[in-house]
Amino acid sequence: MKKVKTWSLAAIAAASLLAQTEAWSQAAPSAKVSDNVVKIGVLTDMSGQFSHESGKGSVTAIQMAVEDFGGKVLGAPIEVIVGDHVNKPDVALSIAREWYDTKKVDMVANLINSAIAIGVTSVAKEKGRIAIVNGAGSSRLTGDSCTPNSIHYAYDTYALANGTAKALLDQGQDSWFFLTADYAFGHALEGDATAILKARNAKVLGSVRYPIETADHSSFLIRAKDSKAKVVALAGSGTTFVNAVKSAREFGVSGGGQTVAGLLVWVTDVHALGLETAQGMLLTDAFYWDRDEQTRAWSRRFFERMKRMPHMGDAGDYSSTMHYLKAIQAAGTDDAAAVMAKMKEMPVNDFFAKNGRIRADGRMVHDMYVYEVKKPSESKYAWDYYRLKATIPADQAFRPLAESACYLVKK
Repeated sequence: MKKVKTWSLAAIAAASLLAQTEAWSQAAPSAKVSDNVVKIGVLTDMSGQFSHESGKGSVTAIQMAVEDFGGKVLGAPIEVIVGDHVNKPDVALSIAREWYDTKKVDMVANLINSAIAIGVTSVAKEKGRIAIVNGAGSSRLTGDSCTPNSIHYAYDTYALANGTAKALLDQGQDSWFFLTADYAFGHALEGDATAILKARNAKVLGSVRYPIETADHSSFLIRAKDSKAKVVALAGSGTTFVNAVKSAREFGVSGGGQTVAGLLVWVTDVHALGLETAQGMLLTDAFYWDRDEQTRAWSRRFFERMKRMPHMGDAGDYSSTMHYLKAIQAAGTDDAAAVMAKMKEMPVNDFFAKNGRIRADGRMVHDMYVYEVKKPSESKYAWDYYRLKATIPADQAFRPLAESACYLVKK
């Protein structure tokens, strides 16, 4: 009896230890997750002229993705931190280095402002971490500035120029003048559009570059008006773009027979301008909240938090974060190389994109859309702004790999 009793107590102790071990293993983060947490840093413009295109909206979209994923991956918690780069590359690089080095951030997201995005993706490569760009647009991010650690997700300057320039050329708008924001994004947008115009034998009658913080476009618009170009193309973004469109109307550019074309127009820009001013504008976009039932369902959830409809940057931030977390789950680790491989292997199928895929150069290719801004009389409800003019298939929307300057592309 004594022997049996002793054995039973030992068995009970062993069983208790096993139960405690199993409970701990279920509660504890996976050993395959570095630092026992997956940390996402949203590096964006929280207060400057690009904040309505990123800022709180990008943070909200990424937090929604984390919540919808369940708040954990591989048993480890997912943490989101936020940094305001105030549109200064040196500030952005300092934050990114601190995040990667001391705060153990695994992925940096959004990265509005192309000069900043190019710098931070280079740091991601140096540190062996990941950067996913949805805010910035320069096609250099998957060209001569590509890295094996970065993804350009929602749009780029090639896709924008490819859609809008071709749509206007098809209307016979074959002479252009550029008002270009004087930083990496504006330069890339003008360059990509110019290449498309020259390929169609259209004329570029001139260009002028304006400081991105300028509040007065009068001298630039006078030159544009005097050029007699059929199209005055605004290669810029942010509040200066909105102000330039308003000024073009005041100076009689848009009412004098010239077409004012925004090469990057966010739905929030149209909302700020109002349909009376923006009506008739052609634009290229990766996402419109009212495109279908899936986009409407997600957008209404976003609206509940932000009190505005989302644009392609917001939708891209959500979609790319979900794709990143799914890749960690599939890879069984948050190791950057393994996760990048899974993200490139797995297709993107959600409300943002159907059968999207990430190429060797880091470009996520998906359909793009050409829209026309409605007249006030055509808008039936709040944020009912766009009419679809054309869908550009994924394999035609972005720069072909055969033309890529990315060193990762085999030719």
